[in-house]
Amino acid sequence: MMQENFVKQSLTDYKKGIGQLQEQLPHVVETYNAFTEACFQDGALSKKEKHLIALALGVYTNDEYCIVYHTKGACDQGASAQEVLEAACVSSAFGGGMAMSQAATLVQQNLSQIQGQNLSH
Repeated sequence: MMQENFVKQSLTDYKKGIGQLQEQLPHVVETYNAFTEACFQDGALSKKEKHLIALALGVYTNDEYCIVYHTKGACDQGASAQEVLEAACVSSAFGGGMAMSQAATLVQQNLSQIQGQNLSH
């Protein structure tokens, strides 16, 4: 069973790790952050759609931090649980059992925590 604050702890761990990496490679991290911020701005695709795509890619690549971050991002942008689950399951059409296992476990557990708590992104 997922610990009660897994989503919040995962986001905190990621931010701490990025901060430590930025101390060592400031230009790389600052450039990466600027690039990803630009990628997730509203455009032809909405921020919500972009987070759903990123969630599906995270599920496909088995990247737990991306799954947590983009599940939260999609929900923060108004995605419904159904939209999140559909995006996660679409990746299973490409990723097979590995992707489906993430959709069946981590994505649903994250949704449960995100919908039950008001966590800052």
